[in-house]
Amino acid sequence: MAKITYIEHDGTEHQVDVQDGLTVMEGAIRNMVPGIDADCGGACACATCHVYVDPAWTDKTGERSSMEESMLDFASDVQETSRLSCQIKVSAALDGLVVRLPEEQG
Repeated sequence: MAKITYIEHDGTEHQVDVQDGLTVMEGAIRNMVPGIDADCGGACACATCHVYVDPAWTDKTGERSSMEESMLDFASDVQETSRLSCQIKVSAALDGLVVRLPEEQG
């Protein structure tokens, strides 16, 4: 189990426990964190679960896949730390992860 902090664009924080094996997106949806739409349900077929990974965590969340890169083309305000939260698997190593949500989802 990992404690993940989701920070909305207005600064509102949601700190939730997410079970290992789920994705960061699933953790948000199951805990009703606003700002992650997840229109495709986690199939990496849209960009509505776009997040900004805190720079301190980018090494632990891994690299973007080519499919993820393609989908991020549809996201608004993509930055160097942008990821699709459906592509980040939760494990104990991500305990304390902080992600920020964009003002709007692509």
